[in-house]
Amino acid sequence: MTVTDDQNPELSHDALPADCEWAAFTETAPWVLSADSISWSRGLDVVRDQAKAEVPKLTRPGKVPNVGRMLVVVGRIGWAVGNWWVRKRLRRFSSTEASRADLSRRLRSAIESLGATYIKLAQIISSGDGLFPGELVDEFKKCRDQVPAENFDVVKRTIERDLGRPLNEVFLSIDSTELAAASIAQVHRATLLDGTEVVIKVQRPDVARLVRTDLKVMAWLAPHLVGRIPVAALANPPALVELFAETIVEELDFRLEAANMVDVAKVLNDLGQTRYVVPRPHPQLVTTRTLVMQRIDGFNFDDVTGMQDAGIDTEDVIRTGMVAFMEGALIHGIFHGDLHGGNLFVLPDGRTALLDFGITARLDDERRRAFLRLMMTATTNDLTGQMAALRDLGALPLDTDLQAVIHDLRLDEAPIDPTTLSGEEMVAEVQRVVKALLSYGARLPKELMLYVKNMVFLDGAISRLAPDLDLLAEVANISMMFASRHGERLMTEIGIDAANMQLNLDSVKAGFGVDLSTDRLTYRELQERRELIQKRMRSHVERTRRSANV
Repeated sequence: MTVTDDQNPELSHDALPADCEWAAFTETAPWVLSADSISWSRGLDVVRDQAKAEVPKLTRPGKVPNVGRMLVVVGRIGWAVGNWWVRKRLRRFSSTEASRADLSRRLRSAIESLGATYIKLAQIISSGDGLFPGELVDEFKKCRDQVPAENFDVVKRTIERDLGRPLNEVFLSIDSTELAAASIAQVHRATLLDGTEVVIKVQRPDVARLVRTDLKVMAWLAPHLVGRIPVAALANPPALVELFAETIVEELDFRLEAANMVDVAKVLNDLGQTRYVVPRPHPQLVTTRTLVMQRIDGFNFDDVTGMQDAGIDTEDVIRTGMVAFMEGALIHGIFHGDLHGGNLFVLPDGRTALLDFGITARLDDERRRAFLRLMMTATTNDLTGQMAALRDLGALPLDTDLQAVIHDLRLDEAPIDPTTLSGEEMVAEVQRVVKALLSYGARLPKELMLYVKNMVFLDGAISRLAPDLDLLAEVANISMMFASRHGERLMTEIGIDAANMQLNLDSVKAGFGVDLSTDRLTYRELQERRELIQKRMRSHVERTRRSANV
């Protein structure tokens, strides 16, 4: 496949477009962006502030939720779970995996019928390879771009209403068959009157009202879940609702998404990340519900065979992703908050194009510095520094006794190799850690949620694109590169002298669950360990279930 963005005939073949001097855009430019040409960008700071101000209102639990919507949600999800439960009781499934697959399929169907907010939840779960059951992740991946599309007549009316003129006054043609359809919007190919090939993102009708209603229902329900389910308590259900509100409310205004595209492109350019590109939003054709952008095609991120047959170094693709993602968060406090295979294209020259900027994380300076301390102290095995950084990120209360946390979690002891434990022992260890964290009031802040979700995606991407990558060597190389490139900032902002920094990957090894003497660990080896652990955990669950049925 090739890049299909059109050349601007006025550009010199010997020079890059002017906007490539300040942003990570492609060399071929259907239009060139400048501050004066972006008509939709005026007043967006106020719009973003208004979106943030709306979040507390949407997430404040009311005395009574929207009863009608609550009944619809409970009814559809309850019907899905109830049908699965009856089949399970009648022993209609040949295995636990078949049972989970049936439940996952029913839940996905129910969620799609409930609309944007619940589809967004499914999309987040779909990025959780290793955190959620594989059957659920695989089924929910269909919610990324296989959601039933709106009729094209509805799409046409939305575009014409937002642009204020008939389609034929703007577009030479529009493909009535969608490229993709997801929770908030769907995407269509189109051609402008001057022949430029573009992509149009169009918001679903009435989605804004439905999202706000759903958030009110979730806000009412969330406090009732605190402390009732250990994992839900650790994730902090009210904070999850707040995360939904912050991301979805901003997603409802495509002008903010277009601004995110420009801001991330600036960050990548400032960092010298030449292996990433961002499509240009159109300087005039962006409204609240319609976003026209440069069309870029490439290899699907999961098309490993196609990339390798084209001579693309897939290990370099992964390495670039890890570095760019980390630097954007730690140096500029901005990173793409929703990495998954549908949001990434790999161009024929090996560069990666980032797509869909509806969820873009923005850290204030205090939390960005806390992230910076967390990453650097992890590579020097500074346990107290790591706990302090997590506290400053909001994962622990401000008055937490950090040394007590380290002691209770046994972080100051040699890590336990989980492959040496039985299923019962592993379950007991997980329960011990969760109980200890809950006793300290631990929670998962929204910025850390997005960061971890992206890391989980990159973890899964490594398994496909670079299974023989030495993870420990990569962590060491990236850490030293980061210290070398940003040494002055490390000293100024967090007091770390990069020149005298002593790399110690014990914390990293502990996170992987390997012995501290391990000096090499490929992803393939790590995956084999995980499969062994999961097998023992499943065996324990099966034995427990059989005992309960006796």
